Formats: sequence, structure tokens, C-alpha cells
Amino acid sequence: MNFDVLYNPYPSSRMVQFANGGMVATSQPLAAQAGLDMLKKGGNAIDAAIATAACLTVVEPTSNGIGGDAFALIWTNGELHALNGSGRSPESISIEKVQSMGHNAMPKFGFAPVTVPGVPASWAALSERFGKLSLSDSLAPAVDYARYGHPVAPIVGKYWNRAWKGYSAHCTGDEFKHWFDTFSSRLEARRPPVAGEIWHSAAHADTLAEIGQSNAKSFYTGSLAQAVHDFSAKHNGFITANDLSAFEAMWVEPISAHYHGHEVWQLPPNGQGLVGLIALNILAAYDLDLNSVRSCHIIFEAMKIAFAAGKAAITDPAHMTVCMDEILSPAYAAKLREKIGKTATDPTPVLPNSGGTVYLATADNEGNMVSYIQSNYMGFGSGLVVPGTGIALQNRGADFSLDPNHANSLKGKKLTYHTIIPGFLTRNDTPIGPFGVMGGYMQPQGHVQVILNTIHARLNPQQALDAPRWQWTEGKKFEVEHHFPRHIIHGLSELGHQIVTPPDSGSFGRGQIIWRMENGSLCGGTESRCDGHIALY
Repeated sequence: MNFDVLYNPYPSSRMVQFANGGMVATSQPLAAQAGLDMLKKGGNAIDAAIATAACLTVVEPTSNGIGGDAFALIWTNGELHALNGSGRSPESISIEKVQSMGHNAMPKFGFAPVTVPGVPASWAALSERFGKLSLSDSLAPAVDYARYGHPVAPIVGKYWNRAWKGYSAHCTGDEFKHWFDTFSSRLEARRPPVAGEIWHSAAHADTLAEIGQSNAKSFYTGSLAQAVHDFSAKHNGFITANDLSAFEAMWVEPISAHYHGHEVWQLPPNGQGLVGLIALNILAAYDLDLNSVRSCHIIFEAMKIAFAAGKAAITDPAHMTVCMDEILSPAYAAKLREKIGKTATDPTPVLPNSGGTVYLATADNEGNMVSYIQSNYMGFGSGLVVPGTGIALQNRGADFSLDPNHANSLKGKKLTYHTIIPGFLTRNDTPIGPFGVMGGYMQPQGHVQVILNTIHARLNPQQALDAPRWQWTEGKKFEVEHHFPRHIIHGLSELGHQIVTPPDSGSFGRGQIIWRMENGSLCGGTESRCDGHIALY
């Protein structure tokens, strides 16, 4: 990779960072430092990823929690491994039962969208297969932050306050009381903590300690599983102890697209990484100039086409009707490429939801690198916290369809279309490194933009993250950041694209990148749109 390390033309005070001992990049400084502590303690990049992820459930609960899902790509011993830590719908749930509750679409709050959490099992699977430290050692920093408190970070405080208002409006039943008890200020009841205020949760600490001591078994077959079961049963929820005991994190084969001399890697469905790969396959035939209207038009159209294709197909792989080799083939990409015309098109409607997710990247001096993502979805998730545990349950099932003919239709024991996706880049079977951009349906769009910025514009990791982003939302409508080039906005508008500049950059995702240079040094960038931080030595 050749790029200018001294100049960043975008509105960020951050500089690209280098190290050769180890590096951890994520959206919260305390979590990044916890990961670095594991490296200095003798752990590897996998231990660092677990420690960082566990801390993020405490220091950034606005985006993830113990009761969420996780995915990971791990480069170790010259090979890329993939872990799918997403949970299935409860066995007892059905379209008819949800409709009988008065819903015409999957709700966002309450027990109906709760799927089996995969985060604890993912930590345990990573630790057992690739870690050097015990799971208890890796979770220890998170336990301390939960028990003794930490000052809320500025951007986390902003979204905590925003979420509080939303949950106050929609979560009014008795089952939601524990959410407000758990996530209220420790100084004053019935309000969220503000930036700089100390927040802690002894119940969260106890749960993390129990997960570490039992290697996550307590969460799926022990006292924590029973607590989830009892809470669900009390409020006529669907998830049961049997659903939890049946869960296993899955080691799967990663999928890839060849793009201008590089291989871009994702997990296979049920994740939406396939959408990004479809878009890159379409774009692979073009020599793109990111400062030209024509190239941006082609990129925008390719993204819409890829989403339409992905949303029609992606679900639990056991229920998919398309062949992965076929959908990633050059012939299929060529067929989709024919759909790109001279002006903006209106594809099959896809209405992206906002997300609540954290992403992290780690690397060590042994050659190990991890791309890891975990989420409760839509912020704090379902609005449900299991009493006495600090476990905020995810609402990932909100993405199921109640249309029985839809590929992602709701069924019991089924994996849903999943938005969270870690990415990884290689060249000629040599690892370049982990990257990711979180944020609901922004994620494959963010991945595509990182790759285009890196390969075509030859931007360094920090520049690639700071560059102005765009996001397709529906129809011909794209949102762009306020520093997006004016001449491109004008040119795209003339081609029929509806360009909108929202006041808040929070909807454009948050990313991290670590590249390994040819000399072995690590080169990293972190998100300037949040409390992003790189810990390194």
C-alpha cells in the first residue's frame, strides 16, 4: 500500500497510527486500552479482541451488550477463519403467533424480536480455539469497569440520551422496568447518565465474572440461562432454557470477492456481507475515479442493485434458495452490471433500519489479526434487561418478515438476515488486515467505501475512514455527509439521484482499520465520528 501518511484532506484531527508490537482499534478508548493490556500481559490478538468486546458491553451499552450476537474473522497461522455467533429464533415462535399479538410486521421491542444471544458463546469459542489467556483473564477489565464504574464517553452519552427518549416513548410495560433501572443515572433516577458521569452495574459485573468462570456455560445451561427463561416465562415471551441450551457458535468458511488484485473477505449468510461482495463484483469491471460524477453514479447504482439482490436472498443458509458460487460468479455480476443505466433507477424497495453495533480490530506481533463485530441491534436492543443480571436482550428478530413467501420469513429455530459484518483484506494470500464499518444497513456500504478509498484513491486507513461517506436509504435517495464534494452532488442530481445532507453524521457508521505493512509494521485508523481510539505499542 502506497499512501501519504502526513496529509489528511478531510475534517479530522486524527493522524494515521503505526506500531510494531500490537494494535487495538475500536470506538471507545477504555475498551481499546483493555485489549492492549491483554497483549502486554502475554495474550494475543484474539485475547485482546475478547477483552475489548467485553469492555464495550459496559462502556458502550448504547450499541451492544451481553445479550447480543457476534461475528469474527481471524487470521492466524497463515489462514483466515470465520465465526458466526448469531442466534436462532425461539422454537415456539411463528408468524401466526406474532400476528395474533396484533402485529402486521415484526415489532422492534419486547419479547417477539428476541433471538438467542450469541455473544458469550462467541467469546468462549474464540478463547478456547485461539486464545492464550483464560476467558476469565480476558473478561477481567470489563468486570472491573462494570463493578467500579467508568465515566461515560461524549458520543456514548449523546446516544444514551437519544435512546432513553425513544425507549421511554415505546417501552411502557412492566417487562421494560429493568431496562430503565439498569441504564439510569447513578446520581438521579429516571434519567440517563451524561458524558463524564460515572456509571456502573454490579449485576453486569457479576454476570461477566460468571461467564468467564464457567466458560460461558452458565449463560446457556446454568443459572444465567434459568434467569432468562424465568423472565421470559413471566411475561409470556418465546425464548426458553431449551432454546439457550441448543445454541452453538458456528465455525464457517469465509467468502470473498476478487477486486483489483485484492481479495475482500466476509462471512457467508446469514450475514449481509454478501451485499458488499456483490457490489464489488459489479464494480470490478470499472476503472473508477472517485472524484468523477460518472464513477459515483456507477457506484451508487451498483450498491442499490446489490442490496436488491441480497435482500431477496439472504437468510438462514439452510433456507436459502440461491447457490453461493452462482451469486458470487462473474457471470452473475455481469448480468447485474447490465442494469446500470445512464440515469438513476428505482430498485426493489429496501428500507434500511438504523443499527446499534460495535466494531473492533486487533493485531499482534505474532501475525494474528482479528476483525470482530457485536451488536444488540437498534441501539440497546429489545428494551428488555433480565432482572439482576445486566443482560440486555437483543431485538435481532425484528428483521424477520411476516410474509410466509419471503426468503427471510419468520420460523422457529431460524437464523435471520443479519446486518453486522466484519471485513478482511488480503492480497495474493497475504493478509493486509481487518476492517469494518458498523451501522445497520450502512455496513456493506461502508465496507465498499473503505475498499474503494483504499484501492482506487490509495488513502491511508485514517484518510479512508475520514473521507465523506454516502448512504443509500431507499428508491433514488442517497444521504451524503456535509463535506461531500459539491460538484459530485450537483452532477448526481442531474442524473436523477435524490441527494440529501442530514444534519447528523451519526447515521454514516463508525469504522476501524488495521493494515499490516510489507515490513511487518501495523498501520491503523479509527473513527473520528465517535469516541474512536487506537491503543498500541
